[in-house]
Amino acid sequence: MYIPRSFAESDRDVLHEFIERHPLGALVTASSEHGLYATHLPLLLDRGRGVFGVLQGHVARANPHHALAASGESALVIFSGPEAYVTPSWYPAKQEHGKVVPTWNYIAVHATGVLRFIDDRDFLMAHLDRLTDRHEASQSHPWAMHDAPLEFLEPLARAVVEIEITSLEGKFKLSQNRSDTDVHGVISGLDSSLSADDHAVANAMRERVRPNTPPR
Repeated sequence: MYIPRSFAESDRDVLHEFIERHPLGALVTASSEHGLYATHLPLLLDRGRGVFGVLQGHVARANPHHALAASGESALVIFSGPEAYVTPSWYPAKQEHGKVVPTWNYIAVHATGVLRFIDDRDFLMAHLDRLTDRHEASQSHPWAMHDAPLEFLEPLARAVVEIEITSLEGKFKLSQNRSDTDVHGVISGLDSSLSADDHAVANAMRERVRPNTPPR
């Protein structure tokens, strides 16, 4: 991923936190026989394994990815966060000299690692339990695996994909290359939007780019 220095994030804890807050990843593998293949799936991060952690996700039985990629191959997982269009009209610099262009602010994390598939039934069911518990925790009436008949669940299951992360890189493109006045102009413009993503980008800019910017 192309990452200018001003947008780079290499702190492992920051990148891990981002993955845990945005767990839907795009798993991409490539082979000479099958070319590129991608699967979007929620992933659990185990921070304590390996240098950069291990990702685990469920690949459904109907998904051919487990047949198209072999254990031991390299894999890329892409995690995306809030994103927003930035119009030059928000920059005070537009009125000063006009040398401004549109851009896009966004956050993305790439995890590269070694892939393997685990089709052990007990391991698979335990993973699905953990995945469900994690994402049902905020529900007033959490759903659990045992709420569905086992004979219904087992035909849907196939394997757990596990990626031992060998490198992590983050790109937090949040107008760090702009002046204070331009940054404040972008935050103000995003705050005026009706888009939840625009508001999320504005808040990310407050946290990372100009921490002293007053809250909305």
